Amino acid sequence: MDLTKFQQQLKGTSSKARPLPPVDQWNPDFCGDINLTIALDGRWFYEGSPIGRASLVELFASVLKREGDKYFLVTPVEKVGITVEDTPFLITQWHIERNEGGEAGEVEIEVEPTSDCTYVFTTQTGDTIRLEREDQLELRVPPQAIQDPQATPIPYTRVRRNLWARLHQNTYYQLLEQAEESSDGSNTQFSIQSSGTTFVLGEILQTP
Repeated sequence: MDLTKFQQQLKGTSSKARPLPPVDQWNPDFCGDINLTIALDGRWFYEGSPIGRASLVELFASVLKREGDKYFLVTPVEKVGITVEDTPFLITQWHIERNEGGEAGEVEIEVEPTSDCTYVFTTQTGDTIRLEREDQLELRVPPQAIQDPQATPIPYTRVRRNLWARLHQNTYYQLLEQAEESSDGSNTQFSIQSSGTTFVLGEILQTP
């Protein structure tokens, strides 16, 4: 497949007023799989070579579609299958905002989170997610290649529709430093408060 041709098919499908193309409204014929992979580390590869242009990766990320466990890139006239080793997105940055709209601070700044704060995540493709609803974050066991010996579940967050992101290891550790620790004697949880909702970042089962 010619990626340049695919790129041309997407011209005019988004705008400043509507930054994401209406992927859910497109149901073109399936044209087969292509040798495009989103690796565990969030990088995109085509025919075994990394796609170096960030703008091209961002464009293709905007037309990702997931059906069951399969991933596709779609245009109004074409649909092709791709390989995703874990999730198509990786959370690489975060900051905290006050709910009244003022930014409380970036990750480098010491900020004391309060109940009127919202955590904002940013993916490797520039997508932003405001952590506001309980269904936006869940714990999953990651792929074996990046598991710890105990196969500990780690946080994944919904980016849009049924597309999810895994927290980059550095991001995860930074958020754990912000987390509150609680224990009921058999289970220890690490959680943060965002938009008045509690989000569990990790759990440790205590052995007798």
